[in-house]
Amino acid sequence: MAAEVIPVHIDTPNKRTVKYAADIIKEGGVIVYPTDTIYGLGANLYDKRAMQRILRIKNQKSNKPLSFILPDLKDIATYANVQDFAYKIMRKVTPGSYTFVLNATKEVPKLLLHNRKTVGIRIPDAPLALMLVEELGHPLLSTSVPQGDEGYHTDPEDIAEKYGHEIDLILDAGILFNNPSTIVDFTNDRVEILREGAGSIDALNY
Repeated sequence: MAAEVIPVHIDTPNKRTVKYAADIIKEGGVIVYPTDTIYGLGANLYDKRAMQRILRIKNQKSNKPLSFILPDLKDIATYANVQDFAYKIMRKVTPGSYTFVLNATKEVPKLLLHNRKTVGIRIPDAPLALMLVEELGHPLLSTSVPQGDEGYHTDPEDIAEKYGHEIDLILDAGILFNNPSTIVDFTNDRVEILREGAGSIDALNY
């Protein structure tokens, strides 16, 4: 069965659409949704089967890192150990186009870590994604839609054609830029850029 496709606006999404997407996730579904960078795969952080579905879509093993989205920094200490310097930077640049690699706490589901001690956390500048997390009531498991021959898939029609039978819902915000988040490692006593992307490097100075 092909995935359902619903047009959305990233900045002013329909609340009923957000609730509908969240309900699919709560029931173990996998969705494609737009962020402030590229399209992401979203699922229930606490659903092992949903995570396994995402890993199959991405054709990767369970030891590959996945991330999750928080609505803000309020509860970040629940999921990650954050040093003072890192928190100051994160407070300055969130919401924004960054993925932060942090040392995980025991509250992060073990099935997400797979023998790793770190976790990737995003607080995107995308009201739709943040509303989705709020509607879920807990973090959203998130990872990029697999890359194609020319980089990340940015056209929802292409995503539907290639992955439509493996996912349940596509929230279609049109074609996005092919520019993923900047990945910032805060696990040591310094800022380490693992991937330069949409988030400004200069903004990470402290």
